[in-house]
Amino acid sequence: MQSSTFYRTHHCGQLRISDIEKEVILTGWVNKSRDLGGMTFVDMRDRYGITQLVFNMETNAALCEAARKLGREFVIQVKGKVAERSNKNNNIPTGEIEIIVDELNILNHSELPPFTMEDETDGGEELRMKYRYLDLRRPQMQKRLMIRANMVKAVREYLDAEGFVEIETPMLIKSTPEGARDFIVPSRLQPGLFYALPQSPQILKQLLMVSGMDRYYQIAKCFRDEDFRGDRQPEFSQIDCEMSFVRQEDVWNMFEGMVKYVFKKIKNMELPDFNRLPYLDAIKYYGTDKPDLRFDCKIVDLNEAVTGSEFAVFNNIISSNGLIAGINAKGCCEYSRKQIDELTEFVKAPQRGAGGLIYIKYNLDGTIKSSIDKFYNEDKLKEIGKLFNAQSGDLILIVADKINRTRKVLGELRLELAKKQNWINKDDWSIFWVVDMPLFEPDEDSGEPIFAHHPFCSPHPDDFQYMDSDPLRVRAQSYDLVMNGNEILSGSIRVHDKTLQEKIFKILGFSEAEKEKRFGFLVNAFKYGAPPHGGLAFGLDRWVQLMAGGETIRDVIPFPKNNAGKDLMMDAPGEVDDKQLEIVGIKLK
Repeated sequence: MQSSTFYRTHHCGQLRISDIEKEVILTGWVNKSRDLGGMTFVDMRDRYGITQLVFNMETNAALCEAARKLGREFVIQVKGKVAERSNKNNNIPTGEIEIIVDELNILNHSELPPFTMEDETDGGEELRMKYRYLDLRRPQMQKRLMIRANMVKAVREYLDAEGFVEIETPMLIKSTPEGARDFIVPSRLQPGLFYALPQSPQILKQLLMVSGMDRYYQIAKCFRDEDFRGDRQPEFSQIDCEMSFVRQEDVWNMFEGMVKYVFKKIKNMELPDFNRLPYLDAIKYYGTDKPDLRFDCKIVDLNEAVTGSEFAVFNNIISSNGLIAGINAKGCCEYSRKQIDELTEFVKAPQRGAGGLIYIKYNLDGTIKSSIDKFYNEDKLKEIGKLFNAQSGDLILIVADKINRTRKVLGELRLELAKKQNWINKDDWSIFWVVDMPLFEPDEDSGEPIFAHHPFCSPHPDDFQYMDSDPLRVRAQSYDLVMNGNEILSGSIRVHDKTLQEKIFKILGFSEAEKEKRFGFLVNAFKYGAPPHGGLAFGLDRWVQLMAGGETIRDVIPFPKNNAGKDLMMDAPGEVDDKQLEIVGIKLK
């Protein structure tokens, strides 16, 4: 990379043993310094790397004294000659060389920063978010932002080569229901009316297909006013895509190819073809629609296997159409009572709500010990063990509750055990499609059908027959891509037929007035020859987090909000004065 020779001839990660004897100019930040009496060593850092600077008291006492006064994060410029290091550092690319400095210029001073600019920093997350501009100086954070930039570059390369057109859609749109609350923006020119910030470009990209653009993509900013977790932010980025004249298979092949291309570019990895897991199988065997398949441990249903005993808990669950199921904690038979009690408290936690945990130990000496010995003899416990392929050393853990709760709890217990037992190889990747998602789901209060994703998903052709009689049975032509237990992509084949879209609106209970108010422009567009189309959106932040090894998406977003939705650096959201509110027609009581 060429550098401006006024400030620098090279950057701090560039020089190698082949550059010995070169006269160079470097600029950067003081990372740390070491005063050894006759010699002072300074590590200078920029985003490219670190270079060691040498100041010699014998050859230039004044320069050495100046170097000793440098503080952490001072911005400096040095001129000098590249020399071979006698004490080499194999941990950095520039570790074979150093710069013998003959001129030092301080370009800017710095106060002592509130935490160190190291990967293993002494600053907590809240402090680092308040001083995010300093946090971003840390090599780890700069590496993550570079991975993000290179991933976006690779995505653009792939999609451009496949004939996609990058098109921007507006940030100020009409409020439409998409499953979360909108951020709304008052209109000064239309008092009493409001824009919404887009939760996604969903409707707009469908209109681009109606317009004949055929293949569209956008690195889109999206906004959702919802509660925050480690994988949620009020504003986030999507790789938003849509294609015309496609089936599910076409979409899967196109974007499976894109993921493989990005992995090859970023990690130099050749990924195998992705498996396709039906949604109902994901829920049945793993308790979630985004299972981590880097390890085994399927959920096994036990209702039939445990009938006919005097155990009232099981009998009550079976008679109330609940579910008894379990998982095999391989190699965990020697768990102590305390460890099992900890797992019991885990499943009983309020967010899970299970009543308890039953265990069966298949001991190394061939004996069997369980918490239900009173109701099941050893032969019956062996039969149950066969359903799990249990061997000596294994521990079966069983939950009995409502169907959905049993599966959810066991799915989370499965992940908890994987962490405790180190079942997951951090270098492994599990990437697959979850397909055949439900089109509708029952409302928690009324039980009436509501859309599972959004109201534009096309029903599975094999399930049209149930649209009127049993809509909750209808599968959608929708799909997710799951990566290491995280959903990083969601999409579907869209409804393109006006009559079918009207039927879906009717099932959802939209009145004519509500339908026209919210979706009139889309329904009207379908009158003019909408092509068959489908698409998807990748959660860019989540994908980058996985590729970069971050703990949450905050680790890969340059200026994120905290868990309360606050920007600690800018102190946002903040108050505005009454005059600003008056201009947009808002009066606070």
